[in-house]
Amino acid sequence: MTGLNILPHGALDFVSLGALVHRLDTGVVPFRNATECRIHVSGGEFNCAANLAQCFRLKTGIVSAMADYPVGELIANSVQAMGVRPFYKHFKHNGVNGPNMATVFSDRGQGVRPPVVFYNRSNEAGGLLKAGDFDWPAIFAGGVRWFHSGGIFAALSQTTPDVIVEGMQAAKAAGAIISLDLNYRAKLWNIAGGEERAVAVLDRILKYVDVLVGNEEDLQKSLGIPGPEMAAKSKLDPSAFFGMIDNVIKKQPQIKIVATTLREVHSTNRHSWSAVAWVNGQTYAAPTAELDVYDRIGGGDGFASGFFYGLLAGETPEQALRLGWAHGALLTTFPGDVTMATLEEVRAFAEGGSARVQR
Repeated sequence: MTGLNILPHGALDFVSLGALVHRLDTGVVPFRNATECRIHVSGGEFNCAANLAQCFRLKTGIVSAMADYPVGELIANSVQAMGVRPFYKHFKHNGVNGPNMATVFSDRGQGVRPPVVFYNRSNEAGGLLKAGDFDWPAIFAGGVRWFHSGGIFAALSQTTPDVIVEGMQAAKAAGAIISLDLNYRAKLWNIAGGEERAVAVLDRILKYVDVLVGNEEDLQKSLGIPGPEMAAKSKLDPSAFFGMIDNVIKKQPQIKIVATTLREVHSTNRHSWSAVAWVNGQTYAAPTAELDVYDRIGGGDGFASGFFYGLLAGETPEQALRLGWAHGALLTTFPGDVTMATLEEVRAFAEGGSARVQR
């Protein structure tokens, strides 16, 4: 039905490759006016592994860089607390300028005031990773069912795409399904060589990918394909997204699944939320829910991890999509980038447990 041949067992259900970061979150106070903040451990690729361990009770791992200094210790402690198995390449911090663990600064906005996010990824340990840094056969020794990475990690340096390709080749040889979240970040690619380099880099990676996560803009800028012929009537109209799939599959015919969230932002705290998937030639759409958003960061990763869980659990494509949609929706109700939902809450919402679901 899905076209995926998922291994039934493995010492690890899911392994992510990507940089770990910490987000300094000042809540509703603009960063420039802040006197205090919360610290959230995060990373586009890591969030999926953490969500799948925390909420969906899978055995997950993270392959990443770790700088040996107090910020690194804070992050490593959080990874351990979330139940994710770490596979680190360690870097010694020199006490002055790194290598560092990347910092994301954010305030979540309120009402008509949008969220603001900016970075300090200077001398980031994650960007120093290169092919040969990890013993992939050892990581995958007990079997691995799913391997995941993303466009954020691909954009970090000249060497990180080589690590992704190496990891995907090893995972493919171990029988794992390969997924990639395009997560196109213009700020990162602009300093890494722009859209042209993004297309060239991702072309090398995409040939290994079975399951792709990305919206219309991600697909256009990451694959270098034209925008949809028919403009979407609204942000919740899936026709433009589905209209691009033929071009995606022409470029990468081995891809079996492409999925994304659909979000209409009415205000910072009020979103209409849906999700769509193209699965082996069939199209699926989730319902639309009206969300009261607490913190939107991580919602997309919440969708991806719930969707991946459904596929790993052998659910139908429609049910897998609903689980992703439900989990992403719930994730926006919590502080931080990683889930605090239970599997029971996700299943209840996916089955229409909310009066706000529009059928």
